[in-house]
Amino acid sequence: MPPGFAYETSWEDGKPPVAIEAGPVGKRLMLGMRHAIAAMARQGNNLIVDDVMVDGEMARYQALLPDFKVFSVGVFAPFDLLEARESERGDRLPGLARWQFGRVHEGVSYDLEVDTSQSTPLECAHRIRHRFRL
Repeated sequence: MPPGFAYETSWEDGKPPVAIEAGPVGKRLMLGMRHAIAAMARQGNNLIVDDVMVDGEMARYQALLPDFKVFSVGVFAPFDLLEARESERGDRLPGLARWQFGRVHEGVSYDLEVDTSQSTPLECAHRIRHRFRL
């Protein structure tokens, strides 16, 4: 295991899901990012945080931000669309969407869910703004 992040490709139905595992430096980096987010909030900044959470990270945010309103938004799209977007972006390892798809929403309850296959990014932003009165 490298100290930062390890990307392991396996094969599933003829396609490569790419699993991500954090080593000690990667874990410190992500914890530091979350502490930095909490520090920015304590300085009066309103924040929107985009974080792929696969290991109980929401509980960590809530522990770091007990005095703040924290809203969670689940961003959804069908699997085939996520794979197509991943391919089009060109800055992702092919297979990340496949690995994340069954994990990121597992056991998570959101304050709001948006489906990016049914709404544009701007429409999703308006729904978020309206729902949380921002």
